[in-house]
Formats: sequence, structure tokens, C-alpha cells
Amino acid sequence: MGDFYQNGVITTLHNLSDRPVEDLEKDLLEFSRSRPMSLVLPCLYSELAGPALSNIVDELCKVPYLSQIVIGLDRATEDEYKHALKFFSCLPQKHVVLWNDGPRLKQVDSQLKNRDLEPKEMGKGRNVWYCLGYVLSSGQSKSVALHDCDITTYKRELLARLIYPVANPNFNYQFCKGYYSRIADGSINGRVCRLLVTPLLRALKKVFPTDSFIEYLDSYRYSLAGEFSLRTDVINDIRIPSDWGLEIGVLSEMKRNYSTNRLCQVDIADQYDHKHQDLSLDDHNKGLSKMSIDISKAIFRKLATTGLVFNTETFRTIKATYFRIALDFIETYNNDAVINGLTLDIHAEEQAVELFAENIMKAGLHFLDNPMETPFISSWTRVNSALPTIAQNLLDAVDKDLAEYKT
Repeated sequence: MGDFYQNGVITTLHNLSDRPVEDLEKDLLEFSRSRPMSLVLPCLYSELAGPALSNIVDELCKVPYLSQIVIGLDRATEDEYKHALKFFSCLPQKHVVLWNDGPRLKQVDSQLKNRDLEPKEMGKGRNVWYCLGYVLSSGQSKSVALHDCDITTYKRELLARLIYPVANPNFNYQFCKGYYSRIADGSINGRVCRLLVTPLLRALKKVFPTDSFIEYLDSYRYSLAGEFSLRTDVINDIRIPSDWGLEIGVLSEMKRNYSTNRLCQVDIADQYDHKHQDLSLDDHNKGLSKMSIDISKAIFRKLATTGLVFNTETFRTIKATYFRIALDFIETYNNDAVINGLTLDIHAEEQAVELFAENIMKAGLHFLDNPMETPFISSWTRVNSALPTIAQNLLDAVDKDLAEYKT
């Protein structure tokens, strides 16, 4: 049960009454008459073998209000794509599977590459970008939600609460971010958000006390949540990173394009757990180590666009301030765990903070050493302007794959 407190500059929609999901879905069915809804599911083929995605599909089979489900499939061979089509065939809603590694979608990617518009990195950001492009090109919805495919505690209420704020025609929101507590198996999870993002933002507030973007980011209760929803026309102009900075990048674009009274966050789950990444103490190109670098770079890049100036001394100050604040947070989290009968490994928490402090500095130096880096994928407005046929080419590629391989 959530509180009703509003903090920061983003509207928070709480779970105050445990409203039955059937009641929410009744409203959403009514909304769907004027505001059709889509769902985007970016996934790896390997996730089809896990228990999380099977349960997600079972839950989605009960959802009555969706007009379209767009599944982005990464790292799949031809036989694996065929298997994915069978795996998702039980969905009663109209649905498509984008075979991102297939020859037809690679041909679309080549067309973009010829104009230097293709996503530069493989990964979730690229997958999401193509899926959103398909939603936009198909023109079948006015609101779209996105969530990950590794949620082990998934219930369809999560989707209903996530899409409700942008689907309700009486609400004025263009974008909604999901949030939840990260409690599972008697412990507090969500290390990157708890031990990197929040203390880093508090450190940045000390170094740059008047910056509105820092206050904006700090208003989100779970800025790294992979679940968000938006009005479909928002897709046109957002530029998102292709690396682990995806979530921060999307929030940055919302702040750039819209007033904060058009943005909100909503409590979508009492319990939430998913696949956990290794800390990766010995390799900064993997796991939470790479994630922490990409996220830090995304924050620094955005702050630079607001006019803030960085140098090596600035990043040393940020790192030192972060380290002290993060260590204090560990004590806070431990006390919170104790009063709730949960456990917290203080040694592991401090190891993570030490790694994140080191990676904040690495991210800062990378930012200084690569001033011409353009990590954002082009907006669909730019892509459609440069290649007016690309939307239809994308639709045709997906349709031809389905026609050839669907049995």
C-alpha cells in the first residue's frame, strides 16, 4: 500500500486502494474505443526458455484491451525465429515478431546505414527503437506501453496500471514511468538505482545546486525501471541511447520535449523481481559495471547540453562527493532492512559503491576524451525525412517474414 505524498516535479500516481484489475480493465476497454493501445516487448531469444516470459504470455492472454503487441526478438537464428512465432501464437491479440537478426530487417538496417542513420550498437536500445518505429508506422494505436520480458513476478495488473495514465482521454499525460519496490527473497535489490543513481544525483545537486534537470531526474522513484508508457505521437521526436543509458535517455528526452505537468510516474507492482546482472568487478565491459558507466555517461551528456561545463577536477569532486553520500545511504538501507525483517549484505553493498565510484570517474574521463561522440539513435522524424519509404519497408519486411515462416 503506497502513501499519497507528492515530491519533486513529477506527478506520482499511487496504489492507494488495491483496485481490482478487472475494474481497471473495464475502464481501459472503454478508453480503447478512442485511444487504441499497443504493447512493446523487447526480448532475447534465450528468454523464451525461462519461466518469466511463459508466465508473461499467459497473463497477456487475459488482457482484453490491447489492439497490438509488437515483440522485438534479438539473437535468434532462422529456426529460433520459427520457434518464437509458435511460442507467441497463443496470444489472442494481433501481434507481430520483429526478427531483428533476419535478412529482411538487416536490409532495412542497411538502408539506414547508407544514410548514417542506423543504430550504432546492438542491444535493448536498438530493439526498442525498431519496435517503436513499427508501432508508429503501423498506425494502429494512440498509446503504447513497454516492459521487459524477464519479470518473474509479472501480473497483468502491472500493464493495466502502467498504460492507464496515457490511455485515459481525460488525463493530460504524454508519458508515464512505472515504479515499484525491489524486494525479493527477503532482501533489498535494485543496486544500480539505490547505490549509483540516487547518490550520484544527490552529489550532483551539491556540485550544481541550481540545475533543474538534476531535480527532475531525482523526482523519479525508480528512474531505471524498464517499464514506461507514452502517447504514440511522442515516438516521432525522441532520441534514445542504444546502450544501458536507455532509461535515463528516455527521461531526458521527455524533459526536453514536454512540460513536467505532462509527465507522471505510477506504482505498478507490490512485488517486482527479474533477472539479475553480475556486478562484474573485474570487467567494466560487462554486467552492472558496464551499466554504471553507460548510465553515468548518459547523465553527464545531458547535463552538458544544459550548459554545464565539466573538466577532470569537476569529475574528481563529483566522485568524492558521491562516495561519501553513497556510504551514508548504505547505513540508511541497512536500517530500513532491519526494521522490515530483511537482510542486507553491507560488505557487498560497499563493494558495489567502490566500483561505481571508480566507474563514475571512468565515465567522466570518457566523456572528456570523446567530445564528438553521438550515442543517440536518430529520431524517427529525421529517418522518415531522409528515407520517406522506410516506414513501409519496415512494415513489409516484418509482414514477409511472418508470411514465410508462420505455420
